[in-house]
Amino acid sequence: MSLILIIQMCIAALAATAIYTIVGAVPGADETATLAPVTLVLILAGLHPAVVLAFFIAAIIACKLIDAVPVSVAGIPAGVMSTPLVPHALVLKAEGKTDISIQKIAAGAVVGTIVSIPISLILASAIVPFADVIKNSSGLIFFVGSLFLALLSQNKLVSLISIFPMALLIQGMRTLYTATGAVPEGKTVFISIFLAITIGPAMLSLLELLNPSLRKSKQVNKKQVITLSANQKMKGYPNPFKILSKKEMGLSALASAIGSFLFILSPVGLTVFLGELVASKEKNPIKKAGVALSAMEALAQGTYISGTLIPLLAIGLPLSPMAIGPANPLFNAPPVFTLENNLHHLLSYPEFVTATLIGAIIATIVTFYIAVRFSRQISIIVFKYIPHESLIALFMALVLLLAYMDGGMTNIVGVFVIGLFSGALHRAGVSYGVMFMTLYAAPWILTKLF
Repeated sequence: MSLILIIQMCIAALAATAIYTIVGAVPGADETATLAPVTLVLILAGLHPAVVLAFFIAAIIACKLIDAVPVSVAGIPAGVMSTPLVPHALVLKAEGKTDISIQKIAAGAVVGTIVSIPISLILASAIVPFADVIKNSSGLIFFVGSLFLALLSQNKLVSLISIFPMALLIQGMRTLYTATGAVPEGKTVFISIFLAITIGPAMLSLLELLNPSLRKSKQVNKKQVITLSANQKMKGYPNPFKILSKKEMGLSALASAIGSFLFILSPVGLTVFLGELVASKEKNPIKKAGVALSAMEALAQGTYISGTLIPLLAIGLPLSPMAIGPANPLFNAPPVFTLENNLHHLLSYPEFVTATLIGAIIATIVTFYIAVRFSRQISIIVFKYIPHESLIALFMALVLLLAYMDGGMTNIVGVFVIGLFSGALHRAGVSYGVMFMTLYAAPWILTKLF
């Protein structure tokens, strides 16, 4: 491994930290919609796989660390994964302990990072001997995975029913592309469909604005008032291990370890279940909130890291909600990466470890300091000057550009069709995990049905 490559990884990690320290603090900034398109662009631009991995690891760690700010300061979730933290953060906010809330969440994220990386590397090494068996049964595994995630969803029946029509729509669009000459024979469109699912809910919401009655019901005639608590001044670099009590640190480490082993399950579901479980015995509401916030954030960080590293390093197939969501371009970004030629095949074990550590260390050191020391200033900038709509427009434009490159105007129409369908399913209670698993299982499902 050359010194130049290491320097490039450090630069990429710093860039990811800077970008996602800002993006992660924006309320409603969905992890999949903000991470996947940017990662995909970097891959298609021809960056070295190790540089891309360092960028991605830094991005997910920075994104999760900084979500302490909107959750604690305004009681508003940054992304889906920070939603379970809101009730406990509001308890501390009501007591005037916003700064404590930020510190507990950020410190929990640090513990989750430290615990999950070695566990992920060890688990990945243990799974390697079974990689060929898993790969040969990938179609069946994805189908079973879609069924499994559907049964874990809030709306189980709708999720189960949606698998087959969605598989039919995906394969039908692919057949249409080939028949019309939009896509050459033998080429399979994947990225465009993946991104269509990603922005589906936003696309459906935008379409509804064309309906006068729906648009009128969504209109807001007064500005939203958000009250920010003042930060306590802190000297020097904050020590995450002094922020947490021994009990909080122990439970955070335990939650992160459990989350790393259960990387194939829903990160949100695990965060809610295990977070509430470890905090349930604490009677004092202030102490309970501190335990819950640190443990939940440690668990969320652990599922993000393990859900990326274990499938990537051990198998090369996206077999976790994280891998089929935000991390999907690392596995499948045609024509650069495919399921038969991705980071799993291109990087050596030392390169995996080096890229992961560089991304994790840089993002943790920088973003933890920023989150704890400058949370109020960040909140003011985000709430006053960065509209959520601007991010949606940016990422939607990026999706449409990639769709055009993939299959011209025909593919843009296809993205709208699949996006609106997936947006409707998402609103009906079908999770991203079910839809992404169905995307991978679609060829196998149609082969068995017909």
